[in-house]
Amino acid sequence: MGLTTHVLDTANGCPATGVSVSLFRLENDNRQHLLQTVTNVDGRTDQPLLAAEAFTQGRYELVFEVAKYFAKQGHPLDDPPFLDQIVLRFAIAHTDQHYHVPLLVSPWSYSTYRGS
Repeated sequence: MGLTTHVLDTANGCPATGVSVSLFRLENDNRQHLLQTVTNVDGRTDQPLLAAEAFTQGRYELVFEVAKYFAKQGHPLDDPPFLDQIVLRFAIAHTDQHYHVPLLVSPWSYSTYRGS
């Protein structure tokens, strides 16, 4: 079991390669940085974001640096961009299940869901 993510560029119809992703654990007023990684050519991270003993119940936050990604793709962005960092807050309740958090994104919109 573990936590994974996948970023898909819906403006260009392809995986989003090179998106910076940060993971935080949220506890009361604390925001603990756990890791920073970058998506690969498939729009996924090379390793699970959480696995084994690190995969615990709790509240988490993923931060996706999408404005930097779309700027590198040559999309004209406003200053400041409509979407800069996308912050997704979610909870892990069942450590016996896999949690997959996909992000479908364009410079102007995004959606997410709990995948399998």
